[in-house]
Amino acid sequence: MNPKILVPLVLLSSFAEAATDPLGEKVGGDATVFATGRNAFSFPAANLTDAEQTRFVIGNSFFKRNWVQAPASTKARDGLGPHFIARSCGGCHVNDGRGAPPHDEEQAVGLLMRLSLPGVGAQGGVIAEPTYGDQFNNAAVQGVKPEGKVNLAYSERKGVFADGTPYSLQQPHYSFSDLAYGPMEKDVLISPRIAPQIIGVGLLEAIDVADIVANARQQAAENGPIKGVINHVWDAPAGKMLPGRYGWKANVATIAHQTAGAFNGDIGITSSVFPDEACTAAQKDCLASPRGAQGKAPEIDDKTFGDVVFYQATLAPPARRAPNDAQVLHGQKLFAEAQCSTCHRPSYVTTASVNPQFSSPALNRQTIHPYTDLLLHDMGEALADGRPDGQANGRQWKTPALWGVGLIHDVNRHNRLLHDGRARGVLEAVLWHGGEAEASRDRVLKMSQPEREALVKFVESL
Repeated sequence: MNPKILVPLVLLSSFAEAATDPLGEKVGGDATVFATGRNAFSFPAANLTDAEQTRFVIGNSFFKRNWVQAPASTKARDGLGPHFIARSCGGCHVNDGRGAPPHDEEQAVGLLMRLSLPGVGAQGGVIAEPTYGDQFNNAAVQGVKPEGKVNLAYSERKGVFADGTPYSLQQPHYSFSDLAYGPMEKDVLISPRIAPQIIGVGLLEAIDVADIVANARQQAAENGPIKGVINHVWDAPAGKMLPGRYGWKANVATIAHQTAGAFNGDIGITSSVFPDEACTAAQKDCLASPRGAQGKAPEIDDKTFGDVVFYQATLAPPARRAPNDAQVLHGQKLFAEAQCSTCHRPSYVTTASVNPQFSSPALNRQTIHPYTDLLLHDMGEALADGRPDGQANGRQWKTPALWGVGLIHDVNRHNRLLHDGRARGVLEAVLWHGGEAEASRDRVLKMSQPEREALVKFVESL
């Protein structure tokens, strides 16, 4: 059994007696920044060199500024589309933060719809829907038809806490309309995915694979329902299978692959990693649309692409707020007692990024507190999308890191959580838990109102 796992769990169990939180404020080690407000997620790691800070600024400019349709005089930023969801990375990750479901009749930007057919594709991936590909894009450049519209409606799910307090959850329902290229296959599988905040992703990439393996082994050895597993996925930049760390189903292994995939699928920008536009054979207007970079692939060069990856890798997690507050410490104790810390593992010591050319040595050997095991867990039927992704089945989701959760409202002016943003805050997110986490949810249902408030305050302090 790995002693690096046991230490934080033992610490968590003693918070009732602790006057201070032994994990402290610096969730990202020396990379941590002390920041709140709209820009809390947009600072570089505090321990970067001057040269690295310059690279961070360059990457930031290409992450947040809009790409334009080709042909254009802006040769360094043309090639948008033909189909897309957003005109920039920052269009989904506003202020480097979290997307939200669309309101009323507006079309989704920070929420995308993954598509596939039953079965296993190349390198163990998905089989794309033949007409619309592996994701649905509801915007297009001039002369190309948008793929269609995403429609979202909600129904209500009611419940009651043990103390008699009622609660209400929103169950989302998705459909498509105005399909430009005809109907989808009848057995199409659909999965909504909200854009998460991207703080600390470089530190997650620097977690030793041995620690992720140890998480799975420890859970497998313990009694009880919590049995997380690794999603081994194909990483295009590395050209091999690696443990998944990113995406709601841990379906991406590295920031480089995630970035190249998002450029290609979300904005329509080709790279040396994914040099082909995401047009299907049925989308003749998409195939005929002009390409950027004066018609030369790729539309983003390797240096610029690397700077964008570096920018994300070195985005700093903000420090915790009021970690020694009595209510926060009480909530931390309740968090451990409900076994939330089994999946949301508090602490690691980083080693080195799997892609050091896109990261910084400043992120190595840092004691960090992201609160995730980076494993897949069966979260029950209520959260199931029914769509496999790599080795993840239709009921499994990766444990998300919790750092920064309490600042989402400051940064993005909403508090929507979970993979599709259905939860309106921390408590609703907990109440949607099922499957392996059903016992933890039931423990929360039995808590008094002061205990529930303490639990939420703790999570929002992270």
